[in-house]
Amino acid sequence: MYNLLITLLLIDCVLITIAVLMQPSKTNDAMSALTGGADDLFAKQKPRGFEAFMQKTTLILGIIFFALSLGLVWVSSH
Repeated sequence: MYNLLITLLLIDCVLITIAVLMQPSKTNDAMSALTGGADDLFAKQKPRGFEAFMQKTTLILGIIFFALSLGLVWVSSH
């Protein structure tokens, strides 16, 4: 059981890393300092399409990571 949880946790870690790296960048460039940040008006939109899917995927993988970590602690303590 311990080895199964470790394996699932490692797979989940790799998937979380891939999901985070695939998310689009949200950083502002130096031009926003010159324009006064006018681009921030449209930056508060709800994510749609691929970005929303990746956010949900990352959240689900994070919950799975937390559950597997707790399960691993419980198994290793007994």
